[in-house]
Amino acid sequence: MARVKRGVTSHAKHKKTLDAAKGFRGRRKNTIRTAKAAVDKSMQYAYRDRKNKKRTFRALWIQRINAAVREFGMTYSVFINALALAGIEVDRKVLSEMAIHEPAGFKAIVDQAKSAMPKAA
Repeated sequence: MARVKRGVTSHAKHKKTLDAAKGFRGRRKNTIRTAKAAVDKSMQYAYRDRKNKKRTFRALWIQRINAAVREFGMTYSVFINALALAGIEVDRKVLSEMAIHEPAGFKAIVDQAKSAMPKAA
């Protein structure tokens, strides 16, 4: 029986790992054992941070909206509640972009939300 020679497949696997480790520093970019560990860990970080990215951006949008509505004498939570009472369904990403790029449109939304709030007696 002929012996199995695995040099080609091993080399291909190593090359794939080392290509993924491009840009790493030190031995992590050119030694297969350390590169494999580093690439595996980097994949775990990438998977985790694809989820965290969504949280981070939502927090950013909320901060921007809060800063924008404070100019109109409201807080973020009061504004979001007023939007719900007014029946306005605009997501936070769009509100954030409007606050930055279309202040007139954002002011119109804030005015609509203010008018929908119940008057305090």
